[in-house]
Amino acid sequence: MAKGRQQAAWEFFGELLKERREVAGLSQNDLGARVFVSGAYIGLFEQGVRKPQPDVAKRIDEVLQTGGIFERTWRKLIDRSPYAEYFQAAAELEDLASKICEFESSSIPGLLQTREYARAVTRASNPLASDAYVEEKVLARLDRQAILSEPTRPVYWAIVHETALRIPVGGPAVMVEQLGHLMSHAHERRALLQVLPYAVGAYPQMGKPLKLMEFTDAPPTAYTEGVYSGNLLDDPAVVKRAQQTYDLLRAAALSPEASLALIESAAEDFRRCASTT
Repeated sequence: MAKGRQQAAWEFFGELLKERREVAGLSQNDLGARVFVSGAYIGLFEQGVRKPQPDVAKRIDEVLQTGGIFERTWRKLIDRSPYAEYFQAAAELEDLASKICEFESSSIPGLLQTREYARAVTRASNPLASDAYVEEKVLARLDRQAILSEPTRPVYWAIVHETALRIPVGGPAVMVEQLGHLMSHAHERRALLQVLPYAVGAYPQMGKPLKLMEFTDAPPTAYTEGVYSGNLLDDPAVVKRAQQTYDLLRAAALSPEASLALIESAAEDFRRCASTT
């Protein structure tokens, strides 16, 4: 489903929620208290700005006695998404964010991956999948990247560990292209890049990705990911801690200028490897 149609579907979800809530005679705060979220978040659900987690959709059905319509609609919309269920909400929030800050410990962030790099990563995770399946996942990832080319693009800040620059994903030639792609984004001021070098040693959030998103008209959120699972965090206290973690990573990372020099050095190493194969 195209992003525009997907967003329209979530707006319909929100309109239906507002209608059923008002029929039940509940305010946003009343409903929020009963499903364990704030009234402000009920308002964001109704506007289609935020998407409820599945357990929240289920509790809404129970409180409003709607026979499971919100849980079923939620699952139908998730099933139509090209993204994994656990990442779908985060992917849609990227499209709405005014600022995105993320950290990756062992791979290039999805918003900065080239087609061949994305294909190699997808194939590694799905070695028995058909070419069509792999291509669908790659295209979905590339589609997300459109936000960095739009006039209203978000401020984008990415920190990657040096490990992500050194692993030969797809081989030396793919890495030369990928690292060149990173440098192009930095030179064109579409992204602010920093590298966390090996020399730092231990660092916050070791081995775990972290994405922070800010919005013009909604509270900030954080997203972390594990093995086939993801957590979209919107509790203000938890998001604040995640922001502090990112501040520590930023302080430990090389400056943008030194980071570009290290990326170029890694690219040159891969060029030499490519020339000898």
